[in-house]
Amino acid sequence: MSKPSTIVILTGAGISAESGLPTFRDVNGLWEGHRIEEVATPEAFARTPWLVHEFYNQRRAALRKAEPNDAHYAIARLQQSYPGEVVLVTQNVDDLHEQAETPSVIHMHGELRKVRCENCWKVVRCGGDVSIDTPCPSCEQAGFLRPLIVWFGEAPFEMDRIERTLQRADLFVAIGTSGVVYPAAGFVRQAKLAGAETIEINNAVTEASGHFDRHLTGPATEQVPAWVAELLA
Repeated sequence: MSKPSTIVILTGAGISAESGLPTFRDVNGLWEGHRIEEVATPEAFARTPWLVHEFYNQRRAALRKAEPNDAHYAIARLQQSYPGEVVLVTQNVDDLHEQAETPSVIHMHGELRKVRCENCWKVVRCGGDVSIDTPCPSCEQAGFLRPLIVWFGEAPFEMDRIERTLQRADLFVAIGTSGVVYPAAGFVRQAKLAGAETIEINNAVTEASGHFDRHLTGPATEQVPAWVAELLA
């Protein structure tokens, strides 16, 4: 059997959960104790920017304690060694893929360690705390920095690039994603329309499972390295 020329991988919260980072929402429908409307909408930031900053400060603090796991390293190895094209798209805002030395990552929902100045529109790295008094490193004006996060009601980043890649995909693999958050939940259908084989790697059945050709069930730290080893053999 010939190997796929273009592989598109989508990763979600499940892959980083095994590194100790919380998944998107807990069983109560909350996001680390907060209602989504309090911390993840443009309206929330306009209303209570100090609360939104504190929430993301806590998330950056948690990320500083986390390390990539075997699934992150396996994907990095695949992207480094595979003779074809491997495109990695992540819904996660952490940088664990980059820490594992993955050469290229598309962050469709933004990046936790970056902020954007709403005054000069520069994007800068920021691994520490941010407040409403933090000046922009570029224009030096305070009060304009916001997390480089795609909030509810905002368009994900690089959608044109992602959709073009899905159109030429031979294999689409979703890892650790619930399959309920759009537009990412629709990627499997787009890939199938393009003729791609589809694989889901997850701990459990998801709402999108019925759209996949093949399922690998179990921890990402076990299933992803095994799948990568099979592909590279």
